[in-house]
Amino acid sequence: MAVSCASLRVVAFLGLIYAALTSVASSQSPVPAPAPTSDGTTLDQAIACVLMLLALVLTYIIH
Repeated sequence: MAVSCASLRVVAFLGLIYAALTSVASSQSPVPAPAPTSDGTTLDQAIACVLMLLALVLTYIIH
């Protein structure tokens, strides 16, 4: 059973329309990211890092 060229074009055209409509329907605007908040963990980590470096230097000097 041979498929005519016209019916193949119609099916391809309908497939492209379907693909375009589904991509438009499924697209959503992205939700903006929440504003960054500082809860003090960065400051705590910086202080811990300085104390570790101080301990390393003192250990090096003592030995």
